[in-house]
Amino acid sequence: MKKTITSLLLIIFISTLSQGQTSATTVSPNSSIVVISGDSLVLNKSSEMLDENTYWAIIENSIKNTSSQDDQEIYLIAELEKLSPKEIIGFRLRTDKLLYDTYNQELWCAAYIVNDGSTDGGFDYFRCWLISKGKDAYYSAVKNPDSILQIIDTSEEDEFEFEAFSYVAVSAFKAVTTRELFDFIDYNNFITNDENYPILKFAWNVDEPETMQKVCPKLYDRFIK
Repeated sequence: MKKTITSLLLIIFISTLSQGQTSATTVSPNSSIVVISGDSLVLNKSSEMLDENTYWAIIENSIKNTSSQDDQEIYLIAELEKLSPKEIIGFRLRTDKLLYDTYNQELWCAAYIVNDGSTDGGFDYFRCWLISKGKDAYYSAVKNPDSILQIIDTSEEDEFEFEAFSYVAVSAFKAVTTRELFDFIDYNNFITNDENYPILKFAWNVDEPETMQKVCPKLYDRFIK
């Protein structure tokens, strides 16, 4: 009987000690694997983007099921929480790639016109807003910034930025793993991010409005002329 009690006490002690251990994050020497001790989460750092069709399907569903930016943000976080941690990272990386591909002086001109000014951060949030409008809107704007008028004409928004969109994957990853998403990005192999944006040469100048009109004539006529 005493042996049984002693064994039980030993089991309880070991269990308590195990539960009281602090989780720690360890990065392997090759910087590609992150191992979290103290729980069951073991993840590789990733440079793999989410499949683009899957990405746009999530965006399109968020558009269909919400009627405001606040609701869309909440919807996106909830949907991303259903994905694996690697897929959530992939969503963020796909977003970064889409932002990278729209970092150009033509769309910056469009952002400046419709928002009555555009800082570096404002331009990022403008492109997040554009992505949040769906695949067709995004690629139409890439080809012709004036196509943004089609979105504006069917929208009740008066500011065309969506800062919170850039954080939906970060929030979902935190909720699922309790960890910071950016710690799990393999930056050695993922280069289409804001650290590698090209240096832009601007064909427009805010002090010479006619130069902006040449870049985005329809937007200029609507918001400035």
